[in-house]
Amino acid sequence: MSKDANLATLGRFAEAVNTGNFDLFKETVAAECVDHDPAPGQVAGPDGYRMFFSQMRTAFPDLKVALEGLVADDESIAIAYTLTGTHQGPLGEITPTGRQIKIRGVQLAKFKDGKMVERWGSSDQLGMFTQLGVTQLPQS
Repeated sequence: MSKDANLATLGRFAEAVNTGNFDLFKETVAAECVDHDPAPGQVAGPDGYRMFFSQMRTAFPDLKVALEGLVADDESIAIAYTLTGTHQGPLGEITPTGRQIKIRGVQLAKFKDGKMVERWGSSDQLGMFTQLGVTQLPQS
């Protein structure tokens, strides 16, 4: 696929995250998509992203991901992003704090036939827990 087609796919993936329209994951993520940094219990493919972002949007109903930088070619897209939200629901065993978070992360994704097939990423999870006032990190 072309760089423009991959960018469009990533845009629909971001729309799913920012709006909660997780049906878009079926259009943007291959069934065999491998996440090299999965959340605990996250399965492969669109269902894994639905599970993860459902939990995140329960914890942070106003969750937003903003693009900070992007590099793309015909196979891969690398992005830097900022994630913001207000902790209004449970996050695993962490009860709602009402605190706002702002964390940064990076992601590299590979695309084939118009869908994401592999993803690597890193975000400032320690920073998120610190902003929530968590003094003991959850066990995964």
